[in-house]
Amino acid sequence: MSSKLRNDIYRFGIDIGGTFTDAILLNEETGLSFTGKVPTTPDDPSQGFMNSVRRLLSESGISPSDIAYLVHATTIATNAIIEGKIARTGFITTSGFRDMLEIGRQIRPTLYDLQFVKPPPLVPRYLSFDIPERMDSRGHVVLSLDEESVRSAARCLKNRGVESVAVCFLHSYINSDHERRAGEIIIEEYPEAIVSLSSDIAPEFREYFRASTTVINAATRPVVSNYLGNIESRLRTEGFKSELLVMQSSGGVLTFKTAGEKPVFMVESGPAAGAVAAANLGNALGYRNVLSFDMGGTTAKACLIQNGTPEITKDYQVGAEAARTSGAFGGASGYPIRTPVIDLAEIGAGGGSIAWVDDGGVLRVGPESVGADPGPACYGNDGGLATITDANLVLGRLNPDNFLGGEISLDAGAAYRTINLTCAQPLGITVKAAAIGIIEIGNSAMVNALRLVSVQRGFDPRDFVLIAFGGAGPVHANRLSAESEVPTLLIPLSPGIFSATGLLVADLKHDFSVTMIRIAEELDPVAVERAFLKMRELGRDALARESTPPENMAFGRAADMRYHGQSFELTVPLPEEPLNGNTLRDVLTLFHLEHERAYGFTAPGESVEFVNLRMTVTGLIKKPALRKLDSRGERVSEALDCTREVYFQEAGGWTECPIYDRYRIPVDGVLEGPAVIEEKDSTSVIHPGFTCLVDDFGNLIVEKSP
Repeated sequence: MSSKLRNDIYRFGIDIGGTFTDAILLNEETGLSFTGKVPTTPDDPSQGFMNSVRRLLSESGISPSDIAYLVHATTIATNAIIEGKIARTGFITTSGFRDMLEIGRQIRPTLYDLQFVKPPPLVPRYLSFDIPERMDSRGHVVLSLDEESVRSAARCLKNRGVESVAVCFLHSYINSDHERRAGEIIIEEYPEAIVSLSSDIAPEFREYFRASTTVINAATRPVVSNYLGNIESRLRTEGFKSELLVMQSSGGVLTFKTAGEKPVFMVESGPAAGAVAAANLGNALGYRNVLSFDMGGTTAKACLIQNGTPEITKDYQVGAEAARTSGAFGGASGYPIRTPVIDLAEIGAGGGSIAWVDDGGVLRVGPESVGADPGPACYGNDGGLATITDANLVLGRLNPDNFLGGEISLDAGAAYRTINLTCAQPLGITVKAAAIGIIEIGNSAMVNALRLVSVQRGFDPRDFVLIAFGGAGPVHANRLSAESEVPTLLIPLSPGIFSATGLLVADLKHDFSVTMIRIAEELDPVAVERAFLKMRELGRDALARESTPPENMAFGRAADMRYHGQSFELTVPLPEEPLNGNTLRDVLTLFHLEHERAYGFTAPGESVEFVNLRMTVTGLIKKPALRKLDSRGERVSEALDCTREVYFQEAGGWTECPIYDRYRIPVDGVLEGPAVIEEKDSTSVIHPGFTCLVDDFGNLIVEKSP
């Protein structure tokens, strides 16, 4: 490597998944990249993190001092909640609302499931305290804060070994004075305590959602802070001097320090990175409307990207049985969070998803996964559990000698025996039929995920391009695009680590909100501008602390709106200029259109209500250039490695299929399906009846043959 290359500036992205930890080292100017994939270490994710760092630095010859900044995506906050490994947490609220966390919501995730058991509150009742104080809905003091009761509660929490405290008073989103004073008193009595105030974390109405969000922040804060602190210490020891950032759920990045203080904003850190990467690639190639599909070893994620921006939701749950659905109240099987999250449909259908036969004799796939340890049966776990990866291997779609570039040798015999033992024999069918069934069941679940974020949101998938990635995504993507009627499929170069590239193109982002419930005609433009000005100042200060120059700051305004009397809101963008008669009419028109798209009807004669004002403050980061390939004029035949038997139902069974080396396929090269294209971190399967074109940047463009 030349000395000039060694002096260039690089960005480092590391994404810890359920099965593999992906890393990418990218040159800011040239787009040249180095990639790596190592097994995730579930017992200590930071070990897999450091393994990937050391490996990529060693292979590339890049010095830590050449790294401009490092961005990390992690599920540490989510895993802490799912596994119950949270900090001992206390809860302080308004008198009469002590049982708020116990009561939760009086709804079930499935209407007729009489056996459903609500998840236990993250804070037990004996660690919850209600304090005499009260604000009304306009922020006026009805009952002054009883400071001695706060002191008593703080002393009690200290004696009971509480590490972190969540404070959520009624209507503190309007007036936070009581909460802030309570926080001061807690620190006076218990200086070691970590305090989270709802007016800082989620200053919005609906006290249970606000309380739940604040409690999750408090419960995960010590865990995340320790984890990030440990990684930072190890990186500094290795010689890193760069800024350290974490991907947040909304698609932006936060500094390690901010993420440690507000971990609730990063619960969907990993999945968000893939959607950001897909949006960035789509924008660079001129595809503004994209469906992103990310299939890894544990889960599959789908996201809709409209006009170059991923859809954002505030309706998210976390927990062992959590499932995200439409509507302000979502499901009821997890702990709700009211922070901006990229709207993803996530299902338990990854390469490691377990195939099994239920008591009724029906073949099922997932949602449980074998994870990184022990992994699919073909990893050498003979007699273990059959997975989607095993089924693909049995059908010839994976090369047992070229998995992860040959780093892992797959045992086809073990995959065959395991599918036979756990699926084929119980069903009385052949191994081939069982493998086909596993693939089709998994595909059906993934098609439903794509439809959930498109058709069920009022969007026609035929108007979108499907960008598929993840280690297992390109194996299934062609069939999914056909079944979803998406006309164009795009598979990026190095799809197995594509999510990690999203870490390197994400901007710094801070989200702020203020509740202001007013009928549109009664809205006070002065009060609205005052609220936006305050949020703007908070955002500017946050970005300034992160060394963002003023010219790289952007401010986006929006409002949550609904018809008067509704319980659900839609988020509508607002213009930069102050609201007046003309701009307000435009906003109302946009709301009616959005309501018709989302719900299928509109009611122009009804009063429209503003609920929350929102501002997204963005620190714009320079986007690395896409790197063009220089391989024109070469022949596709030179990329042919061999042929092997691969099973395609469309072709009537086993077919002698050409196997191509992706790195040798020239720009403008055209392949006719059936074909299998192999690269280090993934395998792309092109089905009969489809044509694959390689564009200037090495992306595979797959469309139905004419």
